[in-house]
Amino acid sequence: MGVLYLSLFLVILDQLTKLWIKGISIPALGIHLQGLPYGRGFDVLGSFFRITFVENPGMAFGISVGNVSKLFLSLFSLFASIALIYYLYRMRSKPLFYRISLALIIAGAVGNLIDRMFYGIIYGYAPVFYGKVVDFLSFDFPDFTLFGHYYDRFPIFNIADASVTTGVILLLIFHSISAKKAKNEENKALEEEQIEENSTEDSLDATQMSSDTSIDLNDKINRAETH
Repeated sequence: MGVLYLSLFLVILDQLTKLWIKGISIPALGIHLQGLPYGRGFDVLGSFFRITFVENPGMAFGISVGNVSKLFLSLFSLFASIALIYYLYRMRSKPLFYRISLALIIAGAVGNLIDRMFYGIIYGYAPVFYGKVVDFLSFDFPDFTLFGHYYDRFPIFNIADASVTTGVILLLIFHSISAKKAKNEENKALEEEQIEENSTEDSLDATQMSSDTSIDLNDKINRAETH
């Protein structure tokens, strides 16, 4: 379960960057972060990589949903996060690569769940479960269409989105490697079984030949004694 420290680190990093982008004021603690104006940002690597503040009321990478779907999405994220943590506990004896993949997915799910559950209340614009997810990582890639939407830049995302995506990719790689390894082991077992069968057949043949030779020898001895 030590990989949950990775999840915790990523959740904290995700939330700190979101609060830095959106801004927050807690007078009692002397905290006041100005944040960025909505839709504004700055270049990091020219126009290729920008920090741009937007809010996503729907799914990851700017995919929008209705109010009912949003509530379902928030509740699903809550129960999925709990289920994944329990599943990770059950899989604690699995290879580290596999557990890290799950930890990344958990971090992303929890990071965005916090936005949906609490940001509406914290910033006073929506009830619990209806908050908007803060996105700010903007990359310029070739134009493409995703789920019927045309994009001239890659959809703006956040650290939680990146964690989930990375975790899923690593999980697919792990299953691919495991399937290939299992197939190789199966083939090796079949080869060993075939070798063993051949060896058994050779042994039986040798025994039969020895038996036949012994019979022939006995026949020759008997014929010699008779003469």
